[in-house]
Amino acid sequence: MYKYTTKGICASSISFDIEDEKLKNVSFFGGCDGNLTGLCNLLDGMDIATVIDKLKGIRCGRKSTSCPDQLAIALQEIMKK
Repeated sequence: MYKYTTKGICASSISFDIEDEKLKNVSFFGGCDGNLTGLCNLLDGMDIATVIDKLKGIRCGRKSTSCPDQLAIALQEIMKK
């Protein structure tokens, strides 16, 4: 299980698992519950590279980032290791 502390968004952190380069069990703590629950369900089992490609750079209103973007950033950091 990975846990990432977010920056600049309503959600305070994201937890998730990675199995065979696929994203599993994503949970956001804080933020827009309905939207983030839907996002987590859609992403379950998706290839990490695809998740990064689809979510990287998404902004929330005037913020420079978003919950999806923060997840992409977390996954990029893990992939670098």
